[in-house]
Amino acid sequence: MPQQSETSSTDSLIVNVDLAERSYDIRICSDQLSSVGSSVAEWLDKRLGASSTQQSALVVTDRNVLAHANVVRSSLEAVGFRVELAELEPGERTKSLPVISSLYERMVEMKADRRTVVVAVGGGVIGDASGFLAATYNRGVPFVQVPTTLLSDVDSSVGGKVGVNLAAAKNLIGAFYQPLGVFIDTSVLATLPDRDYRSGLAEVVKYGVILDAGFFEFLEQNVDGINARESSVLRHIIARSCELKAMVVKEDEYERTGLRAVLNYGHTYAHAFEALAGYGELLHGEAVSIGMLYASRLAEKRGLIDAAMTARQRKLLEQIGALTALPDPAAFSTEDILSKMRLDKKTVGGQLRFILPTKMGHVTTFADIPEADVTAVVDEFAAG
Repeated sequence: MPQQSETSSTDSLIVNVDLAERSYDIRICSDQLSSVGSSVAEWLDKRLGASSTQQSALVVTDRNVLAHANVVRSSLEAVGFRVELAELEPGERTKSLPVISSLYERMVEMKADRRTVVVAVGGGVIGDASGFLAATYNRGVPFVQVPTTLLSDVDSSVGGKVGVNLAAAKNLIGAFYQPLGVFIDTSVLATLPDRDYRSGLAEVVKYGVILDAGFFEFLEQNVDGINARESSVLRHIIARSCELKAMVVKEDEYERTGLRAVLNYGHTYAHAFEALAGYGELLHGEAVSIGMLYASRLAEKRGLIDAAMTARQRKLLEQIGALTALPDPAAFSTEDILSKMRLDKKTVGGQLRFILPTKMGHVTTFADIPEADVTAVVDEFAAG
């Protein structure tokens, strides 16, 4: 189990991701963003024995969170870093090879070396793109994540998956590249648009369903605090989500054993919905929220769970304002959904694979689900 401990401040938590020489800390706090520079210097010294006074850093961000990035920049400069800032356009189009190429040139201009730190300040797009930049420039430079969305706090900033998109598919070009550390300040979530916040909560709920029934109960009992974005509640749910993901990553860092697949609960349906809606039209967490209910209903049809478990998930998702149905459930044909599913990377030998619950807190991978059951679930939701 990853280590969760309090720092010197009772308002901070540390989750350790145990990956031998690639181990790192996730620091979870509130109203401490201005101290991030000290954490980066500490992590760099621990990993490379390098003095921050001799270091340079490239802060990569987008205009939506530029104010947060400027706080990070000032904090790094305060502890001796020479800092440059690259402001990118928000959205999935930023995760592209042409954008990464422009950042390579920027690093050449700043005379970056293997001790130059790339600091990602933003959501999943910025984190993925910056991580890929760090993984590939000069065969690897240090990398720090400062996520600014709930989704990136609990998902994309943990586990070392970085990459960019091609026109044909998302994340087709990428690497496994662990950061020096992750610095999460819940206060930045105060500026997060409500839709994005609710989208991120769906991934939090997912962790309870797949790995921790007690955590799911905690979420049920703290709906008001979640909706009010209370700092203490946010620190707890982010820390526990990171612990659970880190536990899986430790056992299957490179996705070789199949264990990491449990994190894809709801994603087989979700990825099809995202692709058919057009990337960006349906937020990832929104698609996952809906996809979990489709997958849970599929588990019902297979006799794995009873209807009460699906109803329990639906109730919690509705209470926290997550999306529980497609805007127009009949907009996509059953055949179109199946076609997208067959292209999913979880498909093996043309056979669909699903992560399905067998009880609260436990899921299993199934590769023998008849397509008739898969389509029956789609048809049920389309009919309302």
